[in-house]
Amino acid sequence: MNTLQLDRLGPALAGRYTLDRELGRGGMATVYLADDLKHRRKVAIKVLHPELGSLLGPDRFIREIQIAASLNHPHILPLYDSGVAEGLLYYVMPYVRGESLRQKISRETQLSIAEAIDIVRQVASALEYAHVHGLIHRDIKPENILLHEGEAMVADFGIALGLASGEGRKRGSGGEERLTGTGITLGTPHYMSPEQSAGERTLDARSDVYSLACVLYELLAGEPPYTGPSAQAVIAKRFTDPIPRVRRLRATVSPAMEQAIMKALATSPADRFPSAATFIEALTAPAGEQPRSPSVAVLPFRNLSTDPENEFFADGITEDVIAQLSKIRSLKVISRTSVMQFKNREQSLREIGATLEVATLLEGSVRRAGDRVRIVAQLIDAEADQHLWAETYDRQLTDIFAIQTDVALQIASALEAELSPDERKRIHRKPTSDVRAYQLYLKGRQYYSRYTAESIQQGIEYFRKAIAVDPDYALAHTGLALTYAELAAGEGGAPVRPDEAYREAKQAIARALALDSQLGEAHSVLALLKFTRDFDWAGAEEEFKLALELSPGAADIYDHYGWLCAALERWDEALVLVKRAQELDPLMHRADVATTLLRAGRNQEALEAALGCVELDDFARGRSTLGWAYMKNGMLAQGLAELEQAAALAPENVMFRAQLGQAYAMAGKTADARDMLRQLEQLSQERYVSPYHMAYVYTGLGETDRAMDYLERAFEERAGSVYGIKGSFLFTSLHSHPRFQALLRKMNLLP
Repeated sequence: MNTLQLDRLGPALAGRYTLDRELGRGGMATVYLADDLKHRRKVAIKVLHPELGSLLGPDRFIREIQIAASLNHPHILPLYDSGVAEGLLYYVMPYVRGESLRQKISRETQLSIAEAIDIVRQVASALEYAHVHGLIHRDIKPENILLHEGEAMVADFGIALGLASGEGRKRGSGGEERLTGTGITLGTPHYMSPEQSAGERTLDARSDVYSLACVLYELLAGEPPYTGPSAQAVIAKRFTDPIPRVRRLRATVSPAMEQAIMKALATSPADRFPSAATFIEALTAPAGEQPRSPSVAVLPFRNLSTDPENEFFADGITEDVIAQLSKIRSLKVISRTSVMQFKNREQSLREIGATLEVATLLEGSVRRAGDRVRIVAQLIDAEADQHLWAETYDRQLTDIFAIQTDVALQIASALEAELSPDERKRIHRKPTSDVRAYQLYLKGRQYYSRYTAESIQQGIEYFRKAIAVDPDYALAHTGLALTYAELAAGEGGAPVRPDEAYREAKQAIARALALDSQLGEAHSVLALLKFTRDFDWAGAEEEFKLALELSPGAADIYDHYGWLCAALERWDEALVLVKRAQELDPLMHRADVATTLLRAGRNQEALEAALGCVELDDFARGRSTLGWAYMKNGMLAQGLAELEQAAALAPENVMFRAQLGQAYAMAGKTADARDMLRQLEQLSQERYVSPYHMAYVYTGLGETDRAMDYLERAFEERAGSVYGIKGSFLFTSLHSHPRFQALLRKMNLLP
């Protein structure tokens, strides 16, 4: 409103109100602070822009305002008065000495979960009251929620409805409602329900529920669920993009609360909560749950030494602190593979905490010079960016294990994690008395974790060197055993035959357990060998249970245990286990969750999970899993494209090429399938090609006897993932074959 219009309005209201100053302006109106001369109180007068007033007309406006004025609720800002002055439409509200929710979140960025829920609960109470009285707000947003002495009050009830019911309404190019000729939107795109965006005239309570959920999402995550450069872009995302998970931006939001928000944000009103009250019930129900376990991610320690060769030493400190903390059952600890992706981190601590879904982060540095080591460690609240604990250790290198133990115990104490006497005893146990052996072991782990044929062989060599220095170093024997076990049951890149690898693994793990029977990692490797090589399912399960007793926070143990349950077609148990592995290692085990869903025949869920895999990381296994999810959902072209990309991303891996050959055959591209078969047969003249993978292609081609020939060879050689054939969706067509049934009996999978 310009000065001329203000000069018009002031005299017209003389005797009733005295205008003081402008408080703010928006797309539909300007708000003034004024004195109510009759009642001697401060009020806020909202004056509609002249073009809106002329389009709406005073009679209709007054009728709608009268409906809103009838509302009487402690969390609804009442309407004192309304009228027309010099052709300008206005209404009068109490002057609230406080701020809008928009001003609050602009100042604080992010509210605590408790405060956010409390504000939304009060707004929902106001909405429920209004809805019962037949009034929909239509423009719930932070600007229309006022805060005064800890109480939230909803402003502008009935105004958007009054405008929308007037003459001259049309749909904008982005689906939003506009008044003809004004270019002014009724409702705010970031908070507008899909049906309101689509221009539907009849809205109900579920539209306001959607908008309220958008507000809560912003309070928790720091931004609305959908953002974009324009109103049209925001609205388009609402109709085409999946609802973004709030826990990716705020890890401390409980899964149950996130589920309630997702339901309130459903595109279809029928899928939302029917009322604001039921939305609040769903949000506050988690309050009765058990408190969430304390959680921590140990970020890669920075190497401050002048020698870059000491990088492996810093990484080793990181891994060992993780291993120590993983022995504490009451503590959620993120595994190595996920945290190592933040080694050269550019993200803020809050972003990392949200990505890994943890409340706290441990970061630190290592400086090594000769036989001295200086380690700085600090525990940080990821959400508040506040230090919870910090310590500097300047010791002899021989004290490295005492430092790791102290860091683990200090973290447990700072996070108030319960620690049993047995857990404390295991944390205090020193793995070796020879620092040289420890350094060789760290190098072995560093090379092994790169997962290439050459690096795995280097890892084996360093593990053997560590054992040569300290023959009683149980962890070094365990590392050697795990390397060979994963080579034997691997995905096609093994430099040795599986029978040779299994033999080495069994010898190494037997020695490790003879030296230390309390190593959870060692029992897990033994369990892996028992079911992948010996098909001793019961024995393997006993070892997994013992391994989890000793190392309850180790993601790989849960993951491998999930493999066993999937092989036995115990789908529900398998999903619980692999999902727990994903929770402990969020960036690593997503493909296992998607694969398990495919094996269980839950194809649509598998597709959603697989899409999440490639969204986070473009890796071969993720693309392969997505390809099969597409295939199982009847989307053959998309499936083949993903499987081709997987093979291209890992050309040295026979498994992806063999699965692509099978998919070609299933899609009717027989010539391509046979060409892939010829490539694999030629490759087998140069290197080991698993008969298990050859069986993929023959199964796709429908040559069941040839497929069975190779599966039987795979059984004899314990090649590939032959242990999983009973639950594999890639061999479904063979299930009724007598030779397949006989093979399952040999593997103790049928009576």
